[in-house]
Amino acid sequence: MSATAAPRSHPTAVTHDVSNQPPPLAGHDAADDAVLLEGLRREGVQWHLEDLHRLGRLVGSEEAQTWAEQANRHEPELRTHDRYGHRIDEVEFHPAYHRLMDVSVGAGLAGAAWADERPGAHVARAASFMLATMLEPGHLCPVSMTYAVVPALRHSPDLAKTYEPLLTSRVYDPGLRAPAGKRGLLAGMGMTEKQGGSDVRANSTTATEQADGTWRLRGHKWFTSAPMNDLFLVLAQAPGGLSCFLVPRVLPDGSRNTFRIQRLKDKLGNRSNASSEPEFDDTVAWLVGAEGKGVRTIIDMVTMTRLDCVLGSAAGTRAALAQATHHVRHRAAFGATLIDQPLMRNVIADLSLESEAATTLGLRLAGAADRARSGDEAERAFLRLATAVGKYWVCKRQPAAVAEALECLGGNGYDEASGMPRLYREAPLNGIWEGSGNVNALDLLRALAREPASLEAFRAEVGAASGGDRRLDAARRELEGELVLTDDAPLRARRVIERAALVLQGSLLVRHAPPAVADAFCASRLAGDRGLAFGTLPAGTDFAALLDRLPV
Repeated sequence: MSATAAPRSHPTAVTHDVSNQPPPLAGHDAADDAVLLEGLRREGVQWHLEDLHRLGRLVGSEEAQTWAEQANRHEPELRTHDRYGHRIDEVEFHPAYHRLMDVSVGAGLAGAAWADERPGAHVARAASFMLATMLEPGHLCPVSMTYAVVPALRHSPDLAKTYEPLLTSRVYDPGLRAPAGKRGLLAGMGMTEKQGGSDVRANSTTATEQADGTWRLRGHKWFTSAPMNDLFLVLAQAPGGLSCFLVPRVLPDGSRNTFRIQRLKDKLGNRSNASSEPEFDDTVAWLVGAEGKGVRTIIDMVTMTRLDCVLGSAAGTRAALAQATHHVRHRAAFGATLIDQPLMRNVIADLSLESEAATTLGLRLAGAADRARSGDEAERAFLRLATAVGKYWVCKRQPAAVAEALECLGGNGYDEASGMPRLYREAPLNGIWEGSGNVNALDLLRALAREPASLEAFRAEVGAASGGDRRLDAARRELEGELVLTDDAPLRARRVIERAALVLQGSLLVRHAPPAVADAFCASRLAGDRGLAFGTLPAGTDFAALLDRLPV
């Protein structure tokens, strides 16, 4: 054959037939989840089921999943000046972000639960918040802070009277305008500074009182998310000590308050959400709560955002589990579908167990928040301690669970198009936001020392399952010894809070989950009959019963 007579290809030859690949995970109801639905019924929130399924169908739709992908691919952009050189300090978002915000605010995930007098309103909101998180967590940062700001703002009734009706609105009304002229408001917070981080008492932002009763702030915040929100609770040093202030982006007369955005953070994940460094310079503010009591005032907001961290991490774990489950149900290897192979069944069942424990705990905390709002002091005390416990453990477990779920997809999971890398990048966030692991572990010690009612409420909760499982009973007795505050308590704090979380989850599952789930949890998490990685549940585990409760 001559060099010029090259062989011809055969266009009818097929080299790219696609087989043994799962179909897209779209067109389903994300609320079709036994663990979530049982939790709602347990809390008496059947009235929310229709709305939950409506949102679940949207979350599972191809259209909404496209919004999520677009909002993360087309990241927020900072515009410090307009074309004429005027300082504007605005952030532009892709239209997909606004679609997500409109859905979540419209579903009542911002402040609406505080205006809903129905019992279980906060549990209903928690369940919907989890579904929205499974779709796209970044846009929920401003939504979560708006939810959390209401109880803190109530420390100043006049301010609450002015702003709460708009913070509890179900209308997403973006853009910087005078608050009174908008149909709905979003709120944020500015606590940390570059020199202090979690040690907010080291803040250097100053507050100076004015003759008209307002204050002027000067300083620089280090990590303030959602800078296009309408209002912010900010910590600053007043003459009487660290205090909490309300800072609007736009003043009542329609003029811009000084809120100079120095830059947007280039974050590991959470790319759809803008996180900024704002500078205050003669910025107008109103005192919230008593002067010098800033931490005490804003802690109500922190408690509720920590609750959302638990819910968000539980949802992130469940989203990864759903992807892994879908893949192994449709993928075959070595002569059998993956879900039918014993070792993969162990991995998926173990992930399912982790997910169910996290979801059950998150909904229990939401129920406590609901009952605390109605004046139940025992539930308020339980929430104070259990939120720190749940925040520590559920957020700690998310990265490991998501990594294991990603591995179930193999190389497909490492491909950006699968969506798993986005879940993986997002996984560490809730462990950092509103206090890292150490902060929450030490917060548990503070609660033990200063709030004995919280310890008693916690004991009552875990003790409600007494006699239900011998391994749980033994773990509970062991925990009692760990809860004694000795000189080395700070050194042991992580061990204590981890054990407290597992005992609490075990108590909830023994009381509320099917026996096979409770048995597997107590055997693996409390009695230690497992290895260090997922997929090491002991022989004799009822894998079929665990796998029957998988989402999707």
